[in-house]
Amino acid sequence: MRYSQYFIPTVKETPSDAEVISHQLMLRAGMIRKLAAGIYNYLPLGLRSIRKVEQIVREEMNRAGAIEILMPAVQPSELWKESGRWDFYGKELLRFNDRKDAEFCMGPTHEEVVTDLIRKEVRSYRQMPINLYQIQGKFRDEIRPRFGLMRGREFIMKDAYSFDVDEKAADTSYSKMYQAYRRIFERCGLNFRAVEADTGTIGGNFSHEFMVLADSGEDAIVSCSACDYAANMEKAESRRDGVAEHADPRPLERVSTPGQRSIEEVTAFLGVNSTQVVKTLILLADNEPVVALLRGDHDLNEIKLKNHLGCAEIEMAGDDVVQQVTGAPTGFAGPVGLAAKVKVVADLAVQGMHNFVTGANAGDEHLKNVNLERDCTVTSFTDIRNVVLGDPCPRCESGKLEIWRGIEVGHVFKLGTKYSKALKATFLDADGKEQIIFMGCYGIGIGRTVAACIEQNHDENGIIFPLPIAPFHCIVSALAGKDDSVKVASEQIYEELQQAGVEVLLDDRDERPGFKFKDADLIGIPLRIVVGAKSLVEGKVELKERRSGNVEVLPIAEAVAKVKAAVAEALKA
Repeated sequence: MRYSQYFIPTVKETPSDAEVISHQLMLRAGMIRKLAAGIYNYLPLGLRSIRKVEQIVREEMNRAGAIEILMPAVQPSELWKESGRWDFYGKELLRFNDRKDAEFCMGPTHEEVVTDLIRKEVRSYRQMPINLYQIQGKFRDEIRPRFGLMRGREFIMKDAYSFDVDEKAADTSYSKMYQAYRRIFERCGLNFRAVEADTGTIGGNFSHEFMVLADSGEDAIVSCSACDYAANMEKAESRRDGVAEHADPRPLERVSTPGQRSIEEVTAFLGVNSTQVVKTLILLADNEPVVALLRGDHDLNEIKLKNHLGCAEIEMAGDDVVQQVTGAPTGFAGPVGLAAKVKVVADLAVQGMHNFVTGANAGDEHLKNVNLERDCTVTSFTDIRNVVLGDPCPRCESGKLEIWRGIEVGHVFKLGTKYSKALKATFLDADGKEQIIFMGCYGIGIGRTVAACIEQNHDENGIIFPLPIAPFHCIVSALAGKDDSVKVASEQIYEELQQAGVEVLLDDRDERPGFKFKDADLIGIPLRIVVGAKSLVEGKVELKERRSGNVEVLPIAEAVAKVKAAVAEALKA
């Protein structure tokens, strides 16, 4: 492809509305252009990288035994009502009525549609296992689309769905997809972690997220320093590190704490450590008040509490509810006397505490020397906090937890019978008995993978694409001026690389060398051959590697051979 005939509208200045580096660089490199909030045009360079990811995904899905189909983007409401998600999914589901006033939605995912397809076609255990996948546009009406392709409303996704006769077979399908995902992201050249994750609105009883490690990642992920345990922050488990020493209960003491509401204020005022304070949080679980108790230096994990309670929605209560439940303004709540009114759930770290400080359920007052056994009742103890750096690993004895930042690019779910039971997707087993199909589902954000790659691979000059998903493998920069020999040599190199299967961009524009070099760095092409009059006199060209910045002046044949070898090595599946 010739640069002069291609469409690469690069921009020098960083767009003011682009917050993260991938969004900035994709706009500057002419890869995408915004049409509306969270909706983008994919320009040639961006589309080429997206197609590269799609091809890797297809190859690995096919290798794992999945079969490609294509399902409609528009879905009837009846299926979503059957599964129970029509109302549960929330406002992200874009609903509309057709001319006959029938209800539809734009598909954010396809569990209902594919389950409906299978229930109409599969009758016998002999027809399974089946794994169907598609690569298709999705729409989720994000309340706050941002970060370019990282959190858009319309996006390209690979979604796969497995169907098996029992849980053991479903585990096998899950394992195949897990391994396929590892190969996909390895082939894309990404540094990633597979972490245990909450199943969220998709449902099911087990899942893993595939997270690209990047300082700009939205999500916190946790891993062990000694074993292979890894999870996202929502799912990461905490455990009590040993048993607290016994302490004789001291007399309960009510103290005046005028205006001291926060943990920081209370600890400073009373001269105690935050580990000696229990904070009492009032929440609404499906609009019913519930109390959560945590140690003062810990933060509530609402997902864990939500899962423990089995509720659909959970949120912090407003000041009026706090006043109603505790009889005190916000900031002075405590567990003493609350168990008779509401459910009280305490974190495991609270279980061994003695003589701690809490709110007194009265304005401007706290209690000292509170003890659970003597002064208050807890409905249940469970893990409801976010882990912190250095916590003991929940799976091994020697490891400590480390915390990283990551960008989710893929998610695999073990669904079980959540959708097949609701939609009555059944089959006849070997004994002729009707059984419910076991399912799994597996998603990859295609555009998001490209954006995450840029978040992980860039410098002050622009993108540094891994070769397998770069728009082009090599750029030939012809510094011709009025020298026809440079043009001829550049054309010959261009043709030879093309014939060898190297995807090459010939920068034949009539621009200054510095201008061409800046564009080449910005768009992130991994290899660059510079053809200039001075070196050409000696039959040599300059070969530069974008990632390392390493520059070699080589004979033309040797430079071309090095490019061919690098591309062949990088693309080995």
